[in-house]
Amino acid sequence: MTHSQTHFLSFSGRMFRVLRSILLCVWLFMSLIVEGSVHEYKGERFVGKGNAFVVHGGSEGIYSGNHNENSVLPANGDSYIRFEKITFRRTQEFSNFSSGLVQAIVFEVEDRELVGGSAYGGQRAVCCTADLSKLGVCSEGEIIHRPSTKDPSWPQVFGVSFNVEELVATFPSKSIQISSTGMYNLYFMHCDPNLKEVFVEGKTIWKNPSGYLPGRMAPLMRFYGFMSLAFVILGLFWFSQYARFWREVFPLQNCITLVITLGMFEMAFWYFDYAEFNETGIRPTGITIWAVTFGTIKLTVARLVLLMVSMGYGVVRPTLGGLTSKVILVGVTFFVASEVLELVENVGTVSDLSGRARLFLVLPVSMLDAFIIIWIFKSLSATLNKLQAKRMMVKLDIYRKFTNALAVAVIVSVGWICYELYFKANDVYNERWQNAWVIPAFWRVLSFSLLCVICALWAPSQNSMRYAYSDDASDEFDRDDGTLTLIKPSTIPSKDVRSSLEPRPVQASNGASNSDSEEDKTQ
Repeated sequence: MTHSQTHFLSFSGRMFRVLRSILLCVWLFMSLIVEGSVHEYKGERFVGKGNAFVVHGGSEGIYSGNHNENSVLPANGDSYIRFEKITFRRTQEFSNFSSGLVQAIVFEVEDRELVGGSAYGGQRAVCCTADLSKLGVCSEGEIIHRPSTKDPSWPQVFGVSFNVEELVATFPSKSIQISSTGMYNLYFMHCDPNLKEVFVEGKTIWKNPSGYLPGRMAPLMRFYGFMSLAFVILGLFWFSQYARFWREVFPLQNCITLVITLGMFEMAFWYFDYAEFNETGIRPTGITIWAVTFGTIKLTVARLVLLMVSMGYGVVRPTLGGLTSKVILVGVTFFVASEVLELVENVGTVSDLSGRARLFLVLPVSMLDAFIIIWIFKSLSATLNKLQAKRMMVKLDIYRKFTNALAVAVIVSVGWICYELYFKANDVYNERWQNAWVIPAFWRVLSFSLLCVICALWAPSQNSMRYAYSDDASDEFDRDDGTLTLIKPSTIPSKDVRSSLEPRPVQASNGASNSDSEEDKTQ
């Protein structure tokens, strides 16, 4: 085993042990959280908003039962929102009076202006005020709502009240049939300021025609199925080449193999996560955690592979030298920040709201990503200059193609980020939920495309070692054909030919190699 392979195995072992320890801690923490995809309410407390007290019961895109657009969901069942064992509890301390209504209101996002109102153009209120009651538009102490012009039975509003000394008020079991495709919202509300310490318990079940998967997430199940197939095809190509030319494999190709393997596991776990979610109505926490974790590990390893390729690892230099510890530190930090962000955004997520992770979780990932990209291009510049100076033309050509592909990916990423910001800024109420799945899907496709480019450039072959690091200072295989023609034998050597045979190019190559070795030592 060569020194570079030994170093790579040692580096991989340290990285694996660190990631395994972090994963164990995350698993122990998240195993305490059990969230169902069916919207469950376990003692949620009402929060004051304006003149009302509110608990958000859920938001999902739901297709109508007769929906038959082949592009998203087939119609093979009913669509509904079902209330099961919804109870409101209050403490003994505040039970000595009869209360106003505690109501549930279900409305489609386009009808949001039908909820709430104001008297004489004043401040908008959700609960009916004395002034509005005098105008006869509502009953004081109840939720203000007006019937929809499309369907007078919407919004759906119903409620219960507490009698004197009564601690529990219960909704009767009820199903609301969905006959129109849209983004539906459920809120529990009351307008009685005397109702303090009231809690909601029970659950609601939201169903689409093809299953329990929320409408915005439904296309992603099919997408992850296609991505799993794409990774299988890429894996078959790569592993067949790997098996044929395993004697010619060098450390960089081992790293690419690891990324492909992690990608196959990630896509498979995401597909099974959504399939189980759709079938049972209960989101499988364990599968979600594994999907998130495999994805985060793959993303971290992919970033580090790009960085190591840019530094010339396994191609221009046998090791990373003193940079190894810095690369590991950046990788571990990026993994932790990304893992926490993805867990918060995905584990237990049941509503069709777009990602709303807290700002302090998004910022570290974005800053680390920007830092790694800058480091990659800075290292690429140094590597290209080194290859140019050492006249390694074959390797230089590959690195130029890699640089162009990476530059295109960065430019496309910046453009897509701008579009994503525009999309979210103009979709405050998730009215464009049917197209929202494209945003996370794009990043998967871009990452896969860049991986395919890397696989095409560094695929195992009978000439693989031509692209690997070599201690041979002459590097004759890396010189272009024009240089090699100058050393063809001649019966009458001319001055030009003799000059080409002089040791000056070799000395320059040796000098460059020695300086490169010294750089590795100092770093």
